[in-house]
Amino acid sequence: MKTNIIASIHNPKINRLIKLRKRSFRDESGLMLIEGFRELRLALLKGIEIESIYYCPELLDSKKTVILANNFLNQAKLVFETNLSVFSKIAFGERKEGVIGIARQRRKTLGDLTVGKDSILVVVENIEKPGNLGAIMRTCDAAGIKALIACNCPTDIYNPNCIRASLGACFCLDCFEATTEETISWLKQKNIKLILATPEAKSNYWQVCYKRPCAIIFGSEDKGLSADFKSASELKIGIPMFGKVDSLNVSASVAIVVYEALRQIQSNL
Repeated sequence: MKTNIIASIHNPKINRLIKLRKRSFRDESGLMLIEGFRELRLALLKGIEIESIYYCPELLDSKKTVILANNFLNQAKLVFETNLSVFSKIAFGERKEGVIGIARQRRKTLGDLTVGKDSILVVVENIEKPGNLGAIMRTCDAAGIKALIACNCPTDIYNPNCIRASLGACFCLDCFEATTEETISWLKQKNIKLILATPEAKSNYWQVCYKRPCAIIFGSEDKGLSADFKSASELKIGIPMFGKVDSLNVSASVAIVVYEALRQIQSNL
């Protein structure tokens, strides 16, 4: 694989890469940014098409240089070597590992999602922060959740900070984007039980049976779930709060509830 050298931050390819931080350009181009060795490794493992790779030798130790050469560079259509100044311009995470890829998005609709009798889904609505959505993806993958559906979220599942926060788990998990209305309609059509996580619930999260297939649904910390979801199911669960604050970070709430569901599954409850 021929390596091209980019030494100027004004190179058009660098400008294009920076534009991919914006959702509008990601949606238009069908591309995404992947920064980091773990993230790129999982993307390649799951068959994500890598268009190009940008790397900075000054940020690579001998071990990472070998990994890059043996596992990544031959998987990309184009390879670009940059200096530290250029890479600092295109890097977006706090962890600068010295490698960034541009990859093709894998767009799917709810029609592509196959649900079995043992499936558990996580649905999130109106999540604004990419870090929260990425952390939720990471938790869902760890807990063996079938799929994640993001409804009406201001951030998209291909936000580079979301991918970064998930540590690449987004590529291992079936992730979908849909409206709230589409999601409710699809869940009811598939006879999937809706379990709503809300402070208004009378039952604590461990007091219900996560009979499968089911979808556990979470809203944003400030707005909670929409009226559409609240009217779609009477089965509501809450997490008791014993301190002064009245809510948890949504990613923490997801972790608490899905691991209770996993505990019940493993206990054959």
